[in-house]
Amino acid sequence: MTLTKNAITVVVMGVQGIGKSTIGRLLGDRLGVPFIDGDRLHPPRNVESMAAGIPLTDADREPWLHAVGETLAAHKATGVVVACSALRRTYRDLIRSHEPDVRFVEPWGPIELVAERVGARTHEYMPATLLQSQYDTLEPLAEDERGLRVSVVQTPEQIVDTVVAALFGEAEALA
Repeated sequence: MTLTKNAITVVVMGVQGIGKSTIGRLLGDRLGVPFIDGDRLHPPRNVESMAAGIPLTDADREPWLHAVGETLAAHKATGVVVACSALRRTYRDLIRSHEPDVRFVEPWGPIELVAERVGARTHEYMPATLLQSQYDTLEPLAEDERGLRVSVVQTPEQIVDTVVAALFGEAEALA
């Protein structure tokens, strides 16, 4: 299957504060496709739990992950970038059950760097206390998963350049 910039589905995954939304917005702009913050797809009960500092269970996440997958599938013909933690392989598999051609982008950095960033921002319902549990849960992309892991030591713009180059080849990175 040949990828085109306007007909690709991408999930920017990872722990809170890693830059999923920033990178996702920039990547969506670069590809000319919509960006959707997966946080907006959570059921109200999940939002309430996270706001209270309670980590979600797999059962809590399941309807949300289905919603993410359904959103990707609905945009398959035109393309979309969605920010979604997708911390475990099983979560990504559930998303892929809806959209098998999705690519995952995994921004990654050491917990100390991300904790610094989380401490400097405000999020409506993700307290910094959940960061360690997210790192504990994170299963990096496996070799057989479509996607790539990128360092967040780079600027968001450099990360997007790296992602576009990996998805479409070096010639497209600067387009």
